[in-house]
Amino acid sequence: MTTGTHNTDTTKKDRAILVSLVTDEVKRSGINHEYSLQELVKLAETAGVEVLSVLTQNRETRDTKWFIGKGKVEELRLVADELGATTAIFDQELSGAQVRNLEETLDLKIIDRTQLILDIFAQRASTREGIIQVELAQHSYLLPRLSGHGKNLSRLGGGIGTRGPGESKLETDRRHIRGRIDDLKRHLEEVTRHRKLHRERRKKTGIIQVALVGYTNAGKSTLLKQLTDADVYIQDQLFATLDPTSRTMELPSGKEIVLTDTVGFIQNLPHDLVAAFRATLEEVNEADLVLHVVDASSEMREDQINTVHAILQQLGAGDKPQLVLYNKKDACTPEQLEMLPLDKNHIKVSALDAADLIRIRELIQAELTGDTKRFRIPAERGDLTSVLYKIGDVVATEYDENDVIYQVELQKGEYEKYGYLLEDFIEA
Repeated sequence: MTTGTHNTDTTKKDRAILVSLVTDEVKRSGINHEYSLQELVKLAETAGVEVLSVLTQNRETRDTKWFIGKGKVEELRLVADELGATTAIFDQELSGAQVRNLEETLDLKIIDRTQLILDIFAQRASTREGIIQVELAQHSYLLPRLSGHGKNLSRLGGGIGTRGPGESKLETDRRHIRGRIDDLKRHLEEVTRHRKLHRERRKKTGIIQVALVGYTNAGKSTLLKQLTDADVYIQDQLFATLDPTSRTMELPSGKEIVLTDTVGFIQNLPHDLVAAFRATLEEVNEADLVLHVVDASSEMREDQINTVHAILQQLGAGDKPQLVLYNKKDACTPEQLEMLPLDKNHIKVSALDAADLIRIRELIQAELTGDTKRFRIPAERGDLTSVLYKIGDVVATEYDENDVIYQVELQKGEYEKYGYLLEDFIEA
C-alpha cells in the first residue's frame, strides 16, 4: 500500500479551476469567503497545481445534487473546456454523491478543500508518525464517501497528482478501509505512547518546554531556526512544517530549554486532520509556555489569531501562558504597526532582526522565571530537596546546624504545581 510521500512526477501538472459557493449560511457565519478563496489559491499552488480561473456562485443554500446548481455546473463545464482544465477544486467540503455527479457531468477530477489540505500533508509528511497520521486522516475522509463514487473512485484516493492512501486498493469494500483505519490507529497509539514516555522523561529532568504555534506561514520555522540554529525546512508557502521539530535553545541566563515548532493552523482545518494529528499537537498541551507567532503583515491578521485561539481551545491548551509575537514587522505598513496591541505579552518582532531575537529570549526567561525564594530544609528531608530541584534552579546553599538553606530561582509553572509541598519551609 502506498502512503503520502513526496511526488516527484511533475510531467502531468494539474490544471484547475477553483470554485466557491457563497450561501446565506456562509454570510451569517462571518467567514470571509473572498479571503478563503485567496487561501484556496495558495493551497492549490502549494500542492503544485496550476490555477487557471476562479468561479464564484451565490445561492441561498447549497444544491444537494450539484452543490453549485445545474446551471453553474454547465458554465463550469464550458470554462473548463475552453481553458483545458483537468481539475475543479471546491472551497467547501463535498459529499460523495456530489463528487460523483460533478465528475460524471464535467469529466474532471473533483477535489474539495479538505482533500486538498490532506494532499498537501501527504506531500510533506516525512517521519513515520507524520505519514501514519496523514494516511489515517485520508482514510477517515474517504470512508463515508465510498458509496457516493462510481468510475472515478480511484481519483478520490489519488488527490492532486498521484498521491493518496493506496490508490490501487481503493476499489475494495468498506471493510478493507475500516481494517486499514484500525491498523493505522494501532500504529499511532504505539507512536503516541513513545512520544508520551519521551515527554515524561523530559519533565522528570526538569527540562522546560516552549511551543511555537500560529497560523500557517506566520514564520514559526524561521524563528525556530534563528533562535536555535536549527537545520529546518523554511519556505514561503503553506504548511512548510508538518512534523514537529524540537531544538535546544539557550536563555540569557545560560539555562537551556526545548523549543518545539508545530504544524501551522488554517481556518476550516479538517476535523479528521485535527483528530489524526492530536498526538503531535499535544506537544502544545505539555508546554510550559506557548509562543503564538502572528503574521503582522497579513490583511486577515485578526481572523488568523481567532482561528489559532479556537484550535488551542479545542486542544485544551487555551489557558496556557502565552506570549504573542507579531512577526514580519518589516513587511508591515505604518497603519498595520499602529494597530498592534503592544504590552509585555504582545511584542512586534522580525525573525531576521538580531536585537529582536535577544528580546524574545529575555521575554521567555522573564515569563518562565518567578521570584527567588529561600527554603530551610531539614538535612534528613531528601524528598523535599528533590522537589526544590523540580521547581527551579538552586543558585546558592548554606548550612545551619541540621538544616540546609537553599536559595532557589523559581520556575513559575513548576512552582505553581509543586510549591504547596514547601510552604512550611519558606525562610522569611
